[in-house]
Amino acid sequence: MLSLSHIDASWSLLLDRDGVINVEKDNDYILHWNEFHFYPDSLAALAILANIFPTICIVTNQKGVGKGLMTTAALTEIHNNMTAAILNTGGRIDKIYYCTDLENDSPNRKPQPGMAFQAKADFPKIDFAKTIMVGNRPSDMRFGRNAGVHTVYLDTTHPETTNPHPDIDLRFENLLAFATACVAAKKM
Repeated sequence: MLSLSHIDASWSLLLDRDGVINVEKDNDYILHWNEFHFYPDSLAALAILANIFPTICIVTNQKGVGKGLMTTAALTEIHNNMTAAILNTGGRIDKIYYCTDLENDSPNRKPQPGMAFQAKADFPKIDFAKTIMVGNRPSDMRFGRNAGVHTVYLDTTHPETTNPHPDIDLRFENLLAFATACVAAKKM
C-alpha cells in the first residue's frame, strides 16, 4: 500500500495528460492547442510536485493521431505549449511519452506498460517500487499495476469508479489535492 509519507528524492511520478492536467473532451480528442484547457489548479499542482519528485513524465494514449484526426505536428505543438506554460509557472515535465497505436493490445498503449519501460530506459534512476502513476481512468490504474508502480486515481472525469478498487492505492479529487497531500505527508 502506498504511503505518501515515504516519498523522498528517490521517487518518480508518471502522469496521464487528459483528465489529469487538462480538461478532457467527452468522448473526443484534443486535436489542437486552442482545444487544450488546463484545469484551474493543475499548474499550481505541477509547481508543487516539481519540488517533490526529481523525475516527472507524462504517459498518454493519443489515438487521435493514429486515426488520422490530428497530425503528430499538432500533438507536438500542444505538448510544447503545455510544457512552456508549466515551466512558466514553476512546474516541470521531464519527458512526454505518447502512444498513437490503435490496437488495444499494443505494448505501448495503456494499460500495457510499454511507456513506463520507455521512461525507465531514458531515466535509469526510476525505481518502479518508488514510482506513482496518477490518472483518471481505470486503464491508467491497470497500466500502473502492469508496470509495478503505485497508483493514484483522480475523480476528475469518472468519479463513479468503485472505491475501494484493487488497482487504486490512493484516490483524490484532483491533481492539486494529491500535491497538497504529498506536502502534508512530508511534514509528518
